[in-house]
Amino acid sequence: MIVTLIVSAAFKARFPAQPYSVDPAGSTVPQADYVWRIVLMFGAIPAVMTFYSRMKMPETARYTALVEKNAKQAASDMAQVLQVSLEEEPEKLEKITRNKDYGLFSRQFLKRHGVHLLGTTTTWFLLDIAFYSQNLFQKDIFSAINWLPKAATMNALEEVYKLSRAQTLIALCGTVPGYWFTVAFIDIIGRFTIQLMGFFFMTVFMLGLAIPYHHWTTPGNHIGFVVMYGFTFFFANFGPNATTFIVPAEIFPARLRSTCHGISAAAGKAGAIIGAFGFLYASQGKSPDKRDAGYPAGIGVKNSLFVLAGCNLLGFFFTFLVPEAKGKSLEEISGDNIEEEEEEEEEEKGAAYV
Repeated sequence: MIVTLIVSAAFKARFPAQPYSVDPAGSTVPQADYVWRIVLMFGAIPAVMTFYSRMKMPETARYTALVEKNAKQAASDMAQVLQVSLEEEPEKLEKITRNKDYGLFSRQFLKRHGVHLLGTTTTWFLLDIAFYSQNLFQKDIFSAINWLPKAATMNALEEVYKLSRAQTLIALCGTVPGYWFTVAFIDIIGRFTIQLMGFFFMTVFMLGLAIPYHHWTTPGNHIGFVVMYGFTFFFANFGPNATTFIVPAEIFPARLRSTCHGISAAAGKAGAIIGAFGFLYASQGKSPDKRDAGYPAGIGVKNSLFVLAGCNLLGFFFTFLVPEAKGKSLEEISGDNIEEEEEEEEEEKGAAYV
């Protein structure tokens, strides 16, 4: 958003244009086409750097040992990371991996992790319906409460600049602090509590926006709306927008972890698609003057906010299907140590009997 703000401000100053209501064709200067391309290219830089760094990192020892069953390579990788001397123990590896070859569609996986997978997929799905709706259609919401001018009164570059300025304010006051609160407290109060609290307060603040919606649209009252709207982003990031992609990477067995995380993420993207297209149509007003040209009548912004609040409330209840991972090893969380503990108990009983 900072990049968008800088680029749009530079292009707006360099290429002035008439508002859309005065000159529909001329309100979008040809040079405006470069703005989104530049922003998109800058956005790709962190992804490329992350990909390059990941390609240089060794695979985790758990994956190498438990999935690839290469104890020697796992010991070598761990020795390199920890800077200590380690030796492989193939006998112990065989014991650990014994009876743990059940697949994703097996009865054993369904018994151990079926409810967990249902919890991670539904919560991510419901979150993204609400979160992407809020993100992608901020311009419609901000215009509806008169925080931003109507689109027709601005040219394209001016609209991009003012919208990015508003989004930057929301991000700096809500989104970014929310992430840092998660970083600070995730191992203190736990993933489950953070996610439950996030969905709860997202519901509360969304209802606080929807119920007195006509009050917020009255001139002079938009500041209160923006503050509460910022809190929904704060508790999204100090909540499910952080935990929904952390938890699936922790609670499933090593050999199925990326698959289950991918299934959960795919459910989230399905929710994002519904949020992106659904809110676009749903937020349209019933009268022609309150909806965009070419769109059928919808339920309006107010009722759309009620729907988003309902999605957050469902996310709150589905969170109870997700286990807490705080303070537990990956083997303990995923249940990979169950057979090992049972075998040790049997050995102890046998030794005591002898």
